[in-house]
Amino acid sequence: MAALDLFGRRWNLRIVWELRHGPVGFRALQQRCDNMSSSVLRQRLTELLASHLVEQQPDTTYALTELGHGAYRALRPLVGWADEWASAMAEETEATEP
Repeated sequence: MAALDLFGRRWNLRIVWELRHGPVGFRALQQRCDNMSSSVLRQRLTELLASHLVEQQPDTTYALTELGHGAYRALRPLVGWADEWASAMAEETEATEP
């Protein structure tokens, strides 16, 4: 339940997603997350740092820890399901359009 609570908070999944390929600086991460407010990004990063999913590098960029990469790998099947869901919704929309 703790993991669901953590990932259920707005932006936390997005931050993990954006860090999946390597370290990202604060401003670049903010831009990748649709320019969320800096205070919200700081709060979410603090939560993810405390949860040991994200770490701050010596150059001040943020990166996934081994636990963070594990969380990303665990969530990857959800991406496949989301693609199926999007296709089903698109098909339904096409079927109902004149």
